[in-house]
Amino acid sequence: MYKKIVVVLVIALSFSFASFSPVEYNTSKGIETFHVENSDFGITLRYYNKDSNDHEFKVKTCGSTTKIKFEKSRTSSVTIQTGCSDAIIYDNCKEIKVKKGDKITIKNGCITID
Repeated sequence: MYKKIVVVLVIALSFSFASFSPVEYNTSKGIETFHVENSDFGITLRYYNKDSNDHEFKVKTCGSTTKIKFEKSRTSSVTIQTGCSDAIIYDNCKEIKVKKGDKITIKNGCITID
């Protein structure tokens, strides 16, 4: 019984460690290596909301639409969960295209990129 548990544990750990290692693909041009840490899983924005109101805006990225909330009178960060490198935020004034790492300011419900 003990040996079976150890074998199952070793197999499970080997699969979990293998999932974090680089993936290699053999192509006609040679072997290409892809690293998970270079993938985009979200767009993080640093924001300063000068308004005394919370704002919730519609966001479109990778063909899907969601909402994002900016809290009142604060500087903070927010992440848009996506696999794409950019997104469009529809604020009270216009639509604005943002990308990973942008710093934005919100004033009177309108977004500007710093």
